[in-house]
Amino acid sequence: MTQEELQNLKVNKSVDARGTSCPGPLLAAKKAIGEINSGEIMEILSSDEGTRKDVPKWANKKGHEYLGTVEESGYFKIFMKKG
Repeated sequence: MTQEELQNLKVNKSVDARGTSCPGPLLAAKKAIGEINSGEIMEILSSDEGTRKDVPKWANKKGHEYLGTVEESGYFKIFMKKG
């Protein structure tokens, strides 16, 4: 997906893990994924650089779809679709 497509996604769940370091954002994502239905979109907001790699790996391993990452000023928005 392009950066513009990611920015315009309708998100069903947003997880704000900014200010926490690894593994905080990943743990928050693992907890929140249970709160949405299959096919719904979740975004994880994180200021931790490691989250950019950890969330896509975890998502793919668990059968979810990593959609992409948007870099904002001081944090990242990581998008995934629940499998």
